[in-house]
Amino acid sequence: MLEQTPLSMPFNPAGIELDRRQGLSRQLYQALRLRVLDGRLASGTRLPASRDLAKALAISRNSVVRAYDQLYAEGFIEGRVGDGTYVAQLPQAPSSSKKLSTKVSTGFSTGLPTALSTNWLDLPVVSSSKVIHSDTFARIEKNHLALPPSGPPRAFRVGVPAFDLFPFEVWAKLNAAFWRKPDLQQLCYGDPAGDARLRGMIAAYLRSSRGMQCSAEQILITSGAQQGISLCAQLLVSPGDAVGIENPGYRAAGHAFAVAGGRLHGVPVDEEGIDCRALAEVADCRLAYVTPSHQYPTGVVMSLARRLELLAWAERSQGWIIEDDYDGEYRYSGAPLAPLAALDRQGRVIYVGTFGKVAFPALRLGYLVLPVGLVEAFARRRAVDVRHSEVSTQAVMAEFMAAGHFQRHIRRMRRAALSRRNCLLAHWPGNIAGVGSLPAVAAGLHLTVPVASVARERELIALAEQVGVEVNGLSSYWLPDSPRPAQQCAGLVLGFAAVPETQIEAALARLRSVWWE
Repeated sequence: MLEQTPLSMPFNPAGIELDRRQGLSRQLYQALRLRVLDGRLASGTRLPASRDLAKALAISRNSVVRAYDQLYAEGFIEGRVGDGTYVAQLPQAPSSSKKLSTKVSTGFSTGLPTALSTNWLDLPVVSSSKVIHSDTFARIEKNHLALPPSGPPRAFRVGVPAFDLFPFEVWAKLNAAFWRKPDLQQLCYGDPAGDARLRGMIAAYLRSSRGMQCSAEQILITSGAQQGISLCAQLLVSPGDAVGIENPGYRAAGHAFAVAGGRLHGVPVDEEGIDCRALAEVADCRLAYVTPSHQYPTGVVMSLARRLELLAWAERSQGWIIEDDYDGEYRYSGAPLAPLAALDRQGRVIYVGTFGKVAFPALRLGYLVLPVGLVEAFARRRAVDVRHSEVSTQAVMAEFMAAGHFQRHIRRMRRAALSRRNCLLAHWPGNIAGVGSLPAVAAGLHLTVPVASVARERELIALAEQVGVEVNGLSSYWLPDSPRPAQQCAGLVLGFAAVPETQIEAALARLRSVWWE
Protein backbone atom coordinates (compact mmCIF):
# COMPACT_ATOMS: atom_id res chain seq x y z
CA MET A 1 0.00 0.00 0.00
CA LEU A 2 1.42 3.36 -1.03
CA GLU A 3 1.37 6.09 1.60
CA GLN A 4 -0.57 9.26 0.85
CA THR A 5 1.29 12.52 1.26
CA PRO A 6 -1.25 15.33 1.71
CA LEU A 7 0.70 18.04 -0.02
CA SER A 8 2.28 16.28 -2.98
CA MET A 9 -0.07 13.29 -3.31
CA PRO A 10 -3.70 14.48 -3.00
CA PHE A 11 -5.15 11.11 -4.04
CA ASN A 12 -4.00 7.62 -3.28
CA PRO A 13 -2.56 5.79 -6.30
CA ALA A 14 -2.91 2.43 -4.59
CA GLY A 15 -4.66 0.00 -6.87
CA ILE A 16 -3.03 1.33 -10.03
CA GLU A 17 -1.22 -1.75 -11.25
CA LEU A 18 0.91 -1.44 -14.35
CA ASP A 19 2.19 -4.30 -16.48
CA ARG A 20 5.87 -3.56 -17.16
CA ARG A 21 5.73 -5.58 -20.38
CA GLN A 22 3.29 -3.14 -21.99
CA GLY A 23 3.08 0.58 -22.62
CA LEU A 24 3.12 2.24 -19.20
CA SER A 25 1.81 5.66 -20.25
CA ARG A 26 -1.20 4.12 -22.00
CA GLN A 27 -2.02 1.97 -18.97
CA LEU A 28 -1.73 4.92 -16.59
CA TYR A 29 -3.90 7.08 -18.85
CA GLN A 30 -6.58 4.37 -18.95
CA ALA A 31 -6.44 3.85 -15.17
CA LEU A 32 -6.83 7.57 -14.42
CA ARG A 33 -9.54 8.01 -17.05
CA LEU A 34 -11.54 5.13 -15.57
CA ARG A 35 -11.28 6.66 -12.09
CA VAL A 36 -12.64 9.96 -13.38
CA LEU A 37 -15.51 8.25 -15.19
CA ASP A 38 -16.59 6.07 -12.28
CA GLY A 39 -16.32 8.89 -9.74
CA ARG A 40 -13.31 7.71 -7.75
CA LEU A 41 -11.56 10.88 -8.95
CA ALA A 42 -14.17 13.59 -8.53
CA SER A 43 -14.21 16.90 -10.39
CA GLY A 44 -11.85 19.34 -8.71
CA THR A 45 -9.55 16.67 -7.26
CA ARG A 46 -5.93 17.83 -7.29
CA LEU A 47 -3.60 15.40 -9.06
CA PRO A 48 0.00 14.89 -8.01
CA ALA A 49 2.86 16.46 -9.89
CA SER A 50 4.19 14.20 -12.61
CA ARG A 51 7.47 13.70 -10.76
CA ASP A 52 5.68 12.65 -7.54
CA LEU A 53 3.35 10.22 -9.27
CA ALA A 54 6.24 8.72 -11.22
CA LYS A 55 8.12 8.14 -7.96
CA ALA A 56 5.08 6.60 -6.27
CA LEU A 57 4.49 4.19 -9.15
CA ALA A 58 8.20 3.55 -9.79
CA ILE A 59 8.00 4.52 -13.44
CA SER A 60 9.66 7.21 -15.53
CA ARG A 61 8.36 10.75 -15.38
CA ASN A 62 8.01 10.72 -19.17
CA SER A 63 5.38 7.98 -18.90
CA VAL A 64 3.35 10.12 -16.49
CA VAL A 65 3.75 13.23 -18.64
CA ARG A 66 2.47 11.38 -21.72
CA ALA A 67 -0.52 10.05 -19.78
CA TYR A 68 -1.30 13.54 -18.45
CA ASP A 69 -0.94 15.03 -21.94
CA GLN A 70 -3.55 12.65 -23.32
CA LEU A 71 -5.90 13.37 -20.42
CA TYR A 72 -5.44 17.10 -21.05
CA ALA A 73 -6.16 16.64 -24.76
CA GLU A 74 -9.38 14.76 -24.05
CA GLY A 75 -10.56 17.22 -21.39
CA PHE A 76 -10.35 14.94 -18.35
CA ILE A 77 -7.90 17.19 -16.48
CA GLU A 78 -6.98 20.87 -16.51
CA GLY A 79 -4.07 22.96 -15.36
CA ARG A 80 -4.38 25.93 -13.03
CA VAL A 81 -1.56 28.42 -13.37
CA GLY A 82 0.70 28.19 -10.34
CA ASP A 83 -1.58 25.69 -8.63
CA GLY A 84 -1.09 22.32 -10.31
CA THR A 85 -3.30 19.86 -12.16
CA TYR A 86 -6.92 19.08 -11.33
CA VAL A 87 -9.69 16.80 -12.55
CA ALA A 88 -11.86 18.93 -14.85
CA GLN A 89 -15.39 19.98 -13.93
CA LEU A 90 -17.46 17.43 -15.79
CA PRO A 91 -21.12 16.43 -15.90
CA GLN A 92 -21.88 13.23 -14.05
CA ALA A 93 -21.21 10.27 -16.30
CA PRO A 94 -23.89 7.60 -16.75
CA SER A 95 -23.65 5.09 -13.94
CA SER A 96 -21.88 1.89 -14.85
CA SER A 97 -23.29 0.02 -11.87
CA LYS A 98 -26.77 -0.38 -13.37
CA LYS A 99 -27.57 -3.55 -15.21
CA LEU A 100 -28.10 -3.18 -18.91
CA SER A 101 -31.71 -2.80 -19.91
CA THR A 102 -33.47 -5.67 -21.63
CA LYS A 103 -33.25 -3.73 -24.86
CA VAL A 104 -29.47 -3.66 -24.69
CA SER A 105 -28.79 -7.08 -23.28
CA THR A 106 -30.94 -8.93 -25.80
CA GLY A 107 -31.42 -6.57 -28.71
CA PHE A 108 -34.84 -8.14 -29.32
CA SER A 109 -37.26 -6.22 -27.09
CA THR A 110 -40.57 -4.85 -28.28
CA GLY A 111 -39.16 -1.34 -27.86
CA LEU A 112 -37.01 -1.79 -30.95
CA PRO A 113 -38.18 -2.14 -34.55
CA THR A 114 -39.84 -5.49 -35.17
CA ALA A 115 -37.04 -6.29 -37.62
CA LEU A 116 -34.80 -7.11 -34.68
CA SER A 117 -37.14 -9.81 -33.37
CA THR A 118 -37.64 -11.48 -36.76
CA ASN A 119 -35.64 -14.31 -38.30
CA TRP A 120 -34.13 -12.34 -41.15
CA LEU A 121 -33.22 -15.36 -43.21
CA ASP A 122 -36.93 -16.19 -43.43
CA LEU A 123 -38.03 -12.63 -44.10
CA PRO A 124 -37.14 -11.08 -47.46
CA VAL A 125 -39.49 -12.77 -49.93
CA VAL A 126 -42.63 -11.80 -48.04
CA SER A 127 -41.94 -8.33 -46.71
CA SER A 128 -39.56 -6.71 -49.17
CA SER A 129 -41.93 -6.93 -52.12
CA LYS A 130 -44.72 -5.37 -50.09
CA VAL A 131 -42.51 -2.50 -48.95
CA ILE A 132 -40.78 -1.84 -52.24
CA HIS A 133 -44.07 -1.40 -54.09
CA SER A 134 -45.45 0.99 -51.49
CA ASP A 135 -43.08 3.63 -50.23
CA THR A 136 -39.43 2.54 -50.39
CA PHE A 137 -39.07 3.64 -54.01
CA ALA A 138 -40.68 6.96 -53.14
CA ARG A 139 -38.29 7.49 -50.25
CA ILE A 140 -35.30 6.65 -52.46
CA GLU A 141 -36.46 9.10 -55.12
CA LYS A 142 -37.07 11.81 -52.54
CA ASN A 143 -33.72 11.25 -50.85
CA HIS A 144 -31.55 10.88 -53.91
CA LEU A 145 -27.94 10.28 -52.90
CA ALA A 146 -25.32 12.15 -54.91
CA LEU A 147 -22.41 9.84 -55.72
CA PRO A 148 -18.88 10.85 -54.67
CA PRO A 149 -16.60 12.16 -57.43
CA SER A 150 -14.77 9.51 -59.42
CA GLY A 151 -11.55 9.56 -61.37
CA PRO A 152 -8.01 10.29 -60.16
CA PRO A 153 -7.74 12.41 -56.99
CA ARG A 154 -7.10 16.11 -57.32
CA ALA A 155 -6.81 19.05 -54.98
CA PHE A 156 -8.88 19.53 -52.81
CA ARG A 157 -11.08 16.45 -52.87
CA VAL A 158 -12.72 15.65 -49.54
CA GLY A 159 -12.63 12.21 -47.95
CA VAL A 160 -9.62 10.87 -49.85
CA PRO A 161 -6.41 9.89 -48.00
CA ALA A 162 -2.87 9.85 -49.36
CA PHE A 163 -3.37 6.44 -50.94
CA ASP A 164 -0.53 7.13 -53.37
CA LEU A 165 1.61 6.05 -50.38
CA PHE A 166 -0.10 2.70 -49.85
CA PRO A 167 2.37 -0.25 -49.95
CA PHE A 168 0.78 -1.92 -52.96
CA GLU A 169 3.76 -4.25 -53.42
CA VAL A 170 3.33 -5.63 -49.91
CA TRP A 171 -0.41 -6.01 -50.47
CA ALA A 172 0.17 -7.77 -53.80
CA LYS A 173 2.59 -10.25 -52.21
CA LEU A 174 0.14 -11.06 -49.41
CA ASN A 175 -2.69 -11.42 -51.89
CA ALA A 176 -0.60 -13.71 -54.12
CA ALA A 177 0.36 -15.81 -51.11
CA PHE A 178 -3.29 -16.28 -50.21
CA TRP A 179 -4.30 -17.42 -53.69
CA ARG A 180 -1.20 -19.51 -54.26
CA LYS A 181 -2.49 -22.14 -51.87
CA PRO A 182 -5.86 -21.07 -50.46
CA ASP A 183 -7.48 -22.81 -47.54
CA LEU A 184 -10.42 -24.55 -49.20
CA GLN A 185 -12.52 -24.06 -46.09
CA GLN A 186 -12.23 -20.28 -46.58
CA LEU A 187 -13.56 -20.60 -50.13
CA CYS A 188 -16.90 -21.95 -48.98
CA TYR A 189 -19.70 -19.85 -47.46
CA GLY A 190 -18.41 -17.97 -44.46
CA ASP A 191 -19.64 -16.23 -41.35
CA PRO A 192 -21.90 -13.25 -42.24
CA ALA A 193 -20.14 -11.31 -39.46
CA GLY A 194 -16.83 -11.64 -41.27
CA ASP A 195 -13.50 -13.42 -41.15
CA ALA A 196 -12.73 -14.50 -37.57
CA ARG A 197 -9.06 -13.60 -37.73
CA LEU A 198 -9.69 -10.14 -39.12
CA ARG A 199 -12.32 -9.47 -36.46
CA GLY A 200 -9.79 -10.45 -33.82
CA MET A 201 -7.11 -8.18 -35.30
CA ILE A 202 -9.53 -5.24 -35.44
CA ALA A 203 -10.58 -5.76 -31.81
CA ALA A 204 -6.94 -5.92 -30.71
CA TYR A 205 -6.12 -2.75 -32.66
CA LEU A 206 -9.04 -0.85 -31.14
CA ARG A 207 -8.11 -1.97 -27.64
CA SER A 208 -4.50 -0.84 -27.99
CA SER A 209 -4.90 2.33 -30.03
CA ARG A 210 -8.36 3.64 -29.12
CA GLY A 211 -8.89 2.39 -25.58
CA MET A 212 -12.01 0.41 -26.51
CA GLN A 213 -12.80 -2.66 -24.41
CA CYS A 214 -14.25 -4.79 -27.19
CA SER A 215 -13.92 -8.39 -28.31
CA ALA A 216 -13.78 -10.06 -31.71
CA GLU A 217 -17.35 -11.27 -31.18
CA GLN A 218 -18.57 -7.65 -31.23
CA ILE A 219 -17.05 -6.89 -34.65
CA LEU A 220 -19.12 -7.10 -37.82
CA ILE A 221 -17.24 -6.69 -41.11
CA THR A 222 -18.96 -4.45 -43.69
CA SER A 223 -18.37 -3.27 -47.24
CA GLY A 224 -17.21 0.15 -46.08
CA ALA A 225 -18.60 2.53 -43.48
CA GLN A 226 -21.66 3.39 -45.56
CA GLN A 227 -22.95 -0.18 -45.43
CA GLY A 228 -22.47 -0.13 -41.68
CA ILE A 229 -24.56 3.04 -41.39
CA SER A 230 -27.19 1.55 -43.70
CA LEU A 231 -27.43 -1.58 -41.55
CA CYS A 232 -27.98 0.61 -38.49
CA ALA A 233 -30.77 2.42 -40.34
CA GLN A 234 -32.43 -0.81 -41.45
CA LEU A 235 -32.36 -2.42 -38.02
CA LEU A 236 -32.83 0.48 -35.62
CA VAL A 237 -35.24 2.74 -37.53
CA SER A 238 -38.91 2.06 -38.21
CA PRO A 239 -40.95 4.29 -40.55
CA GLY A 240 -41.84 7.49 -38.72
CA ASP A 241 -39.08 7.26 -36.08
CA ALA A 242 -37.27 10.47 -35.20
CA VAL A 243 -33.52 10.44 -35.96
CA GLY A 244 -31.18 13.17 -34.73
CA ILE A 245 -28.30 13.96 -37.07
CA GLU A 246 -25.66 16.68 -37.01
CA ASN A 247 -26.56 19.75 -39.07
CA PRO A 248 -24.47 20.45 -41.08
CA GLY A 249 -23.39 16.86 -41.39
CA TYR A 250 -22.68 13.81 -43.50
CA ARG A 251 -25.59 13.78 -45.92
CA ALA A 252 -25.09 10.15 -47.01
CA ALA A 253 -25.86 9.02 -43.46
CA GLY A 254 -29.01 11.11 -43.47
CA HIS A 255 -30.06 9.49 -46.75
CA ALA A 256 -29.71 6.02 -45.21
CA PHE A 257 -31.95 6.91 -42.27
CA ALA A 258 -34.48 8.67 -44.51
CA VAL A 259 -34.75 5.70 -46.90
CA ALA A 260 -35.43 3.51 -43.85
CA GLY A 261 -38.38 5.80 -43.11
CA GLY A 262 -36.81 7.91 -40.38
CA ARG A 263 -37.86 11.52 -39.81
CA LEU A 264 -34.62 13.50 -39.91
CA HIS A 265 -34.10 16.21 -37.32
CA GLY A 266 -31.05 18.36 -37.92
CA VAL A 267 -29.34 19.14 -34.60
CA PRO A 268 -27.07 22.20 -34.48
CA VAL A 269 -23.31 21.84 -34.03
CA ASP A 270 -21.26 24.38 -32.07
CA GLU A 271 -17.62 24.61 -31.05
CA GLU A 272 -18.04 21.61 -28.69
CA GLY A 273 -19.93 19.34 -31.08
CA ILE A 274 -23.59 18.37 -31.33
CA ASP A 275 -25.95 20.44 -29.16
CA CYS A 276 -27.26 17.83 -26.69
CA ARG A 277 -29.91 20.18 -25.31
CA ALA A 278 -31.37 20.62 -28.78
CA LEU A 279 -31.19 16.86 -29.30
CA ALA A 280 -33.09 16.25 -26.05
CA GLU A 281 -35.89 18.53 -27.31
CA VAL A 282 -36.55 16.29 -30.33
CA ALA A 283 -39.68 14.40 -29.37
CA ASP A 284 -39.45 10.59 -29.22
CA CYS A 285 -35.91 10.57 -30.65
CA ARG A 286 -34.02 7.43 -29.73
CA LEU A 287 -31.21 7.44 -32.29
CA ALA A 288 -28.46 10.00 -32.90
CA TYR A 289 -25.75 9.93 -35.56
CA VAL A 290 -22.53 11.79 -34.69
CA THR A 291 -18.92 12.24 -35.83
CA PRO A 292 -17.28 13.23 -32.52
CA SER A 293 -13.58 12.78 -33.31
CA HIS A 294 -13.68 15.24 -36.24
CA GLN A 295 -17.14 16.55 -37.04
CA TYR A 296 -18.03 16.26 -40.69
CA PRO A 297 -17.74 18.81 -42.24
CA THR A 298 -16.95 21.56 -39.70
CA GLY A 299 -13.94 19.80 -38.19
CA VAL A 300 -15.02 20.41 -34.57
CA VAL A 301 -13.77 17.88 -31.99
CA MET A 302 -16.52 17.02 -29.49
CA SER A 303 -15.56 18.04 -25.95
CA LEU A 304 -15.47 15.51 -23.15
CA ALA A 305 -18.30 17.28 -21.32
CA ARG A 306 -20.47 17.07 -24.42
CA ARG A 307 -19.58 13.38 -24.91
CA LEU A 308 -20.69 12.55 -21.39
CA GLU A 309 -23.85 14.59 -21.90
CA LEU A 310 -24.62 12.66 -25.09
CA LEU A 311 -24.10 9.31 -23.33
CA ALA A 312 -26.42 10.46 -20.55
CA TRP A 313 -29.05 11.33 -23.19
CA ALA A 314 -28.81 7.81 -24.62
CA GLU A 315 -29.20 6.26 -21.19
CA ARG A 316 -32.22 8.42 -20.30
CA SER A 317 -33.97 7.84 -23.61
CA GLN A 318 -32.89 4.20 -23.96
CA GLY A 319 -31.63 5.34 -27.32
CA TRP A 320 -28.72 4.53 -29.58
CA ILE A 321 -25.70 6.58 -30.62
CA ILE A 322 -24.10 5.77 -33.96
CA GLU A 323 -20.51 6.98 -33.78
CA ASP A 324 -18.88 7.38 -37.18
CA ASP A 325 -15.13 7.51 -36.57
CA TYR A 326 -14.31 7.95 -40.24
CA ASP A 327 -10.86 9.58 -39.87
CA GLY A 328 -10.12 9.20 -36.17
CA GLU A 329 -6.59 7.91 -36.82
CA TYR A 330 -5.53 11.37 -37.96
CA ARG A 331 -4.66 13.51 -34.97
CA TYR A 332 -1.63 15.77 -35.20
CA SER A 333 -0.80 16.36 -31.53
CA GLY A 334 -0.84 13.46 -29.12
CA ALA A 335 -2.59 10.14 -29.55
CA PRO A 336 -6.01 9.87 -31.21
CA LEU A 337 -8.79 10.82 -28.81
CA ALA A 338 -10.73 8.06 -27.12
CA PRO A 339 -13.99 7.50 -29.02
CA LEU A 340 -17.43 7.66 -27.46
CA ALA A 341 -17.54 3.87 -27.54
CA ALA A 342 -14.60 3.78 -25.12
CA LEU A 343 -16.59 5.85 -22.60
CA ASP A 344 -19.82 3.91 -23.02
CA ARG A 345 -20.80 1.84 -19.96
CA GLN A 346 -24.38 1.08 -20.97
CA GLY A 347 -23.99 -0.52 -24.39
CA ARG A 348 -25.67 2.38 -26.18
CA VAL A 349 -22.96 3.20 -28.75
CA ILE A 350 -22.53 1.54 -32.15
CA TYR A 351 -19.09 2.32 -33.52
CA VAL A 352 -18.56 2.65 -37.29
CA GLY A 353 -15.00 2.20 -38.56
CA THR A 354 -13.43 2.02 -42.00
CA PHE A 355 -10.16 1.05 -43.66
CA GLY A 356 -10.89 3.38 -46.57
CA LYS A 357 -9.30 6.43 -44.91
CA VAL A 358 -6.03 4.67 -44.10
CA ALA A 359 -5.78 2.46 -47.21
CA PHE A 360 -7.79 3.53 -50.25
CA PRO A 361 -11.53 4.12 -50.85
CA ALA A 362 -11.94 1.34 -53.41
CA LEU A 363 -10.99 -1.25 -50.78
CA ARG A 364 -14.62 -1.16 -49.50
CA LEU A 365 -13.77 -2.66 -46.15
CA GLY A 366 -15.23 -1.38 -42.90
CA TYR A 367 -16.64 -2.67 -39.66
CA LEU A 368 -19.11 -2.10 -36.84
CA VAL A 369 -18.42 -2.57 -33.14
CA LEU A 370 -21.76 -3.61 -31.70
CA PRO A 371 -23.21 -4.14 -28.22
CA VAL A 372 -23.22 -7.90 -27.71
CA GLY A 373 -26.99 -8.18 -27.87
CA LEU A 374 -27.15 -6.74 -31.38
CA VAL A 375 -24.48 -8.81 -33.12
CA GLU A 376 -26.66 -11.73 -34.19
CA ALA A 377 -29.42 -9.53 -35.61
CA PHE A 378 -26.95 -7.42 -37.58
CA ALA A 379 -25.15 -10.49 -38.94
CA ARG A 380 -28.44 -12.06 -40.06
CA ARG A 381 -29.58 -8.86 -41.73
CA ARG A 382 -26.30 -8.50 -43.58
CA ALA A 383 -26.57 -12.12 -44.76
CA VAL A 384 -29.79 -11.20 -46.55
CA ASP A 385 -27.90 -8.72 -48.75
CA VAL A 386 -24.44 -10.18 -49.36
CA ARG A 387 -24.23 -13.46 -47.39
CA HIS A 388 -20.67 -12.56 -46.34
CA SER A 389 -17.75 -10.35 -47.36
CA GLU A 390 -15.33 -11.22 -50.15
CA VAL A 391 -12.89 -13.61 -48.55
CA SER A 392 -9.45 -12.71 -49.89
CA THR A 393 -9.64 -9.01 -48.99
CA GLN A 394 -10.45 -9.92 -45.40
CA ALA A 395 -7.72 -12.55 -45.20
CA VAL A 396 -5.10 -10.26 -46.72
CA MET A 397 -6.02 -7.37 -44.40
CA ALA A 398 -5.80 -9.69 -41.40
CA GLU A 399 -2.28 -10.74 -42.43
CA PHE A 400 -1.42 -7.10 -43.25
CA MET A 401 -2.31 -6.19 -39.67
CA ALA A 402 -0.74 -9.25 -38.05
CA ALA A 403 2.61 -8.62 -39.76
CA GLY A 404 2.74 -5.03 -38.49
CA HIS A 405 2.26 -3.35 -41.88
CA PHE A 406 -0.99 -1.68 -40.84
CA GLN A 407 0.41 0.23 -37.87
CA ARG A 408 3.48 1.32 -39.84
CA HIS A 409 1.25 2.49 -42.66
CA ILE A 410 -0.94 4.52 -40.30
CA ARG A 411 2.13 6.33 -38.97
CA ARG A 412 3.25 7.01 -42.55
CA MET A 413 -0.19 8.30 -43.52
CA ARG A 414 -0.40 10.55 -40.45
CA ARG A 415 2.97 12.12 -41.27
CA ALA A 416 1.95 12.64 -44.89
CA ALA A 417 -1.40 14.19 -43.98
CA LEU A 418 0.32 16.53 -41.53
CA SER A 419 2.82 17.62 -44.18
CA ARG A 420 0.08 18.21 -46.74
CA ARG A 421 -2.00 20.10 -44.18
CA ASN A 422 0.99 22.32 -43.41
CA CYS A 423 1.52 22.95 -47.11
CA LEU A 424 -2.07 24.10 -47.53
CA LEU A 425 -1.88 26.37 -44.50
CA ALA A 426 1.46 27.86 -45.59
CA HIS A 427 0.45 28.66 -49.18
CA TRP A 428 -3.20 29.56 -48.73
CA PRO A 429 -4.03 32.77 -50.66
CA GLY A 430 -5.05 35.21 -47.94
CA ASN A 431 -7.09 38.41 -48.13
CA ILE A 432 -9.76 36.97 -50.43
CA ALA A 433 -12.93 39.02 -50.42
CA GLY A 434 -15.63 37.39 -48.31
CA VAL A 435 -13.40 34.56 -47.05
CA GLY A 436 -12.57 34.20 -43.36
CA SER A 437 -9.35 33.08 -41.76
CA LEU A 438 -8.12 29.50 -41.80
CA PRO A 439 -9.07 27.42 -38.74
CA ALA A 440 -6.72 25.53 -36.47
CA VAL A 441 -6.58 21.95 -37.73
CA ALA A 442 -5.72 19.43 -35.02
CA ALA A 443 -7.29 16.35 -36.62
CA GLY A 444 -8.77 14.82 -39.74
CA LEU A 445 -8.23 15.06 -43.48
CA HIS A 446 -10.08 18.26 -44.29
CA LEU A 447 -10.70 21.78 -43.06
CA THR A 448 -13.52 24.29 -43.52
CA VAL A 449 -12.96 27.99 -44.20
CA PRO A 450 -15.91 30.33 -43.46
CA VAL A 451 -17.35 32.44 -46.28
CA ALA A 452 -19.56 35.50 -45.87
CA SER A 453 -22.53 34.26 -47.92
CA VAL A 454 -23.80 31.31 -49.92
CA ALA A 455 -23.68 33.45 -53.07
CA ARG A 456 -19.99 34.19 -52.53
CA GLU A 457 -19.34 30.52 -51.72
CA ARG A 458 -20.84 29.42 -55.03
CA GLU A 459 -18.93 32.07 -56.93
CA LEU A 460 -15.61 30.91 -55.47
CA ILE A 461 -16.40 27.24 -56.19
CA ALA A 462 -17.30 28.02 -59.80
CA LEU A 463 -14.03 29.92 -60.29
CA ALA A 464 -12.10 27.04 -58.75
CA GLU A 465 -13.73 24.58 -61.12
CA GLN A 466 -12.65 26.70 -64.09
CA VAL A 467 -9.00 26.07 -63.16
CA GLY A 468 -9.46 22.39 -62.33
CA VAL A 469 -9.59 22.65 -58.55
CA GLU A 470 -12.22 20.74 -56.57
CA VAL A 471 -13.79 22.58 -53.63
CA ASN A 472 -16.96 21.66 -51.72
CA GLY A 473 -19.42 24.19 -50.35
CA LEU A 474 -20.42 24.03 -46.70
CA SER A 475 -23.96 25.05 -47.65
CA SER A 476 -24.48 21.68 -49.36
CA TYR A 477 -24.03 19.79 -46.07
CA TRP A 478 -27.14 21.25 -44.43
CA LEU A 479 -30.47 19.46 -44.41
CA PRO A 480 -32.81 21.04 -46.98
CA ASP A 481 -35.25 23.55 -45.52
CA SER A 482 -33.60 23.35 -42.09
CA PRO A 483 -33.01 26.52 -40.06
CA ARG A 484 -29.41 27.65 -40.25
CA PRO A 485 -27.47 30.58 -38.79
CA ALA A 486 -27.10 33.29 -41.43
CA GLN A 487 -23.44 33.92 -40.63
CA GLN A 488 -22.25 30.32 -40.41
CA CYS A 489 -23.94 28.36 -43.19
CA ALA A 490 -21.44 29.09 -45.99
CA GLY A 491 -17.85 27.99 -46.34
CA LEU A 492 -15.23 26.14 -48.37
CA VAL A 493 -14.58 22.51 -47.42
CA LEU A 494 -11.09 21.45 -48.51
CA GLY A 495 -9.56 17.99 -48.33
CA PHE A 496 -5.80 18.33 -48.00
CA ALA A 497 -4.57 14.72 -48.10
CA ALA A 498 -5.49 13.52 -51.59
CA VAL A 499 -2.47 14.84 -53.52
CA PRO A 500 1.22 15.59 -52.81
CA GLU A 501 2.55 18.97 -51.75
CA THR A 502 3.66 20.01 -55.24
CA GLN A 503 0.12 19.59 -56.56
CA ILE A 504 -1.28 21.45 -53.55
CA GLU A 505 1.00 24.41 -54.23
CA ALA A 506 0.11 24.41 -57.94
CA ALA A 507 -3.62 24.27 -57.19
CA LEU A 508 -3.34 27.15 -54.72
CA ALA A 509 -1.50 29.21 -57.30
CA ARG A 510 -4.35 28.65 -59.76
CA LEU A 511 -6.90 29.62 -57.12
CA ARG A 512 -4.95 32.76 -56.37
CA SER A 513 -5.06 33.73 -60.03
CA VAL A 514 -8.87 33.57 -60.22
CA TRP A 515 -9.89 34.47 -56.68
CA TRP A 516 -7.79 37.64 -56.58
CA GLU A 517 -9.10 39.03 -59.86
